[in-house]
Amino acid sequence: MRASTVHEIKSELNSLKQNDLVDICLRLARFKKENKELMTYLLFEAHNEQGYVDSVKKEIDILFSEINMANLYWAKKSLRKIVRIINKYCRYSGSKTTEIELRIYFCQLLNESGIPFHQNTVISNLYHSQIKKMFSILDTLHEDLQYDYKREIEKLAGK
Repeated sequence: MRASTVHEIKSELNSLKQNDLVDICLRLARFKKENKELMTYLLFEAHNEQGYVDSVKKEIDILFSEINMANLYWAKKSLRKIVRIINKYCRYSGSKTTEIELRIYFCQLLNESGIPFHQNTVISNLYHSQIKKMFSILDTLHEDLQYDYKREIEKLAGK
């Protein structure tokens, strides 16, 4: 079975009744955790983007507090997990400002955490890849936002 294109799915969804659409959405929500998380964002959090960013930051704070600092190997695994979660939440939002705020927050917490990430190549590369992503996102933002975020990113990059 081949998957239908987005255009085909859209036209089919437009032809369905409201009750059928609700049934399809509920079935998708039961099928996979990520579908349920995305629907939660779209239904309850999309109208308040700053509240969404704040709730994700709280989750990142909790994850940072749980990092095992005794060994860089475990710290690296935890940091990768946090970046995966940030990537997932950025995909849900689709907002570039949300993405850049979360990545800046991650880098700030990593700097403040006391993890000697410059001693570990993998963690250092993880940090610098976040900086690169932020600079690439920066070009897509409005000029006023670019100026504000650029100063923060350059401070994190050490320029």
